Amino acid sequence: MDFTLHGYFRSSCSWRVRIALHHKGLSWEDVSVHLVKDGGQQHADAHRALNPMREVPVLFADGEALAQSMAILEFLEETHPEPAMLPRDPVGRARVRQLSECINAGIQPVQNLRVMQHLAREHGWEKPATFEWSRYWISRGFEALENLAHEHSGACLVGEQVSFADACFVPQMYNARRFNVDVSAFPTLVAIDERLTALPAFAETHPSCQPDTPEDLQG
Repeated sequence: MDFTLHGYFRSSCSWRVRIALHHKGLSWEDVSVHLVKDGGQQHADAHRALNPMREVPVLFADGEALAQSMAILEFLEETHPEPAMLPRDPVGRARVRQLSECINAGIQPVQNLRVMQHLAREHGWEKPATFEWSRYWISRGFEALENLAHEHSGACLVGEQVSFADACFVPQMYNARRFNVDVSAFPTLVAIDERLTALPAFAETHPSCQPDTPEDLQG
């Protein structure tokens, strides 16, 4: 199966899909959709035709355009089930999805770029205020995630197996640090992040080393 990923180096949702592709040993071609340049290339007609939500990522799988990161993760799990990113037992699978959605639905949407741009454009918020907004929502979500991880984690966010939850979590931890969240308040999450980011699937898909990473952010 041939894959082409339309995404952005610092998009946490794009990073989720890169993690899953790498973890499953799949190769892909990258197409950059710059979320700021040209007023946001995600708003261009060509990209809106692929995803009317005007978001990244979009994954082409044998020419079929698939959007929304969680739907893409499920597709990859169904078409390339090994190594699995969902536990075999129904409760375990539900738990992974629960923690994934804490991030995907509860944290990421309210701290992302388009929300901060709207606050600045429509309400006149300065950048420090939009950053404080993002810090608040990430911290609030991490309080819940820390409790859930304390109960359900092992080496990974849920047990010992890399899962969808980890693919969502590591990019969100990256965002937390970008917005200067005091992550020391969440020691379980910090420890899990340290273990996961040492794995190739996370390290080699990091925003600092993507084809569209600006030179001053490479490392």
